[in-house]
Amino acid sequence: MGTEGSTLLAPLWRGLPPIEPSGVSNSASCALPARFEAVRAARRFTRSTLQQWDLFDLFDDLALTVSELVTNALRYGVPAERPAPAAANVVRLTRDYEPPVRLHLMRWTSRLVCAVRDPSEESPVAGEAGTAEECGRGLFLVNSLSDSWGWHPLAGHLRGKVVWALFRLPRD
Repeated sequence: MGTEGSTLLAPLWRGLPPIEPSGVSNSASCALPARFEAVRAARRFTRSTLQQWDLFDLFDDLALTVSELVTNALRYGVPAERPAPAAANVVRLTRDYEPPVRLHLMRWTSRLVCAVRDPSEESPVAGEAGTAEECGRGLFLVNSLSDSWGWHPLAGHLRGKVVWALFRLPRD
């Protein structure tokens, strides 16, 4: 993700102590297609990334957060109807195609951030689900599991938004 990631997530750091550059450890990212099977792929990616980073104890909370953020991106952030490409453009589109949703996991010595990018510029809205309803609790869960969460529109030539959740890492 390089420097673009730190620029995109700059609003996340407001009100938090600064991170020393030497504290940056790792980042991982995966593109996700606009299909609900992508939620399972996002959880698998999260599992393998946390195992590599020796942070598997965080998997349950992070996997649920990833599932909720990716589901919301697919349900509300991806346009329902995308025009089919003309036959002449198929080869060029395949080469330049970027799936509409991207999951980023970023680790520092004291915190881990899960961020999901989607093409919508609409603000995420926390629902108020009734006891019998199956939808409307996702952002409530994200708020309950993470230390903080938020969103911001993408800047510059990029369109869309990033919804993120921050987890403070346990001290050794």
